[in-house]
Amino acid sequence: MAKKCLNIVESAYRAVMEEQDDTILWLLAAMQGAGGAHTVVLRGNAVNYAIAGQGAPGLSVGEWKQTQAPKMDRDVADLIGNRQIPVFAVEEDLAERGIDGNELVPGIKLVSRRALPALFAEYEIVSHW
Repeated sequence: MAKKCLNIVESAYRAVMEEQDDTILWLLAAMQGAGGAHTVVLRGNAVNYAIAGQGAPGLSVGEWKQTQAPKMDRDVADLIGNRQIPVFAVEEDLAERGIDGNELVPGIKLVSRRALPALFAEYEIVSHW
């Protein structure tokens, strides 16, 4: 039986220009598909991943143009819907960035900073990315 793993994603937009996906979200989807038991907490700048309808079309750096722009909201929705991975967002981090709950991908669960220790206690492994 797979151990229950809680994955805290705090650093946002690593490698998304070249890879089109957040490396950790992609890895968690793959591990869940291989029988893992994962949950995700978006905190810090990574709460931006939870905003529905976002995109980065037309991004270019010098002569280079991004032809496959990242769609982080689609990736988060895939974790929740297709992969059955619970995804939480820290309420205070959303509020600090002016993000309203109505803007979020459906299925995102909110958690307060004060409730995080109790959430951590439910898991055998806690990883911070």
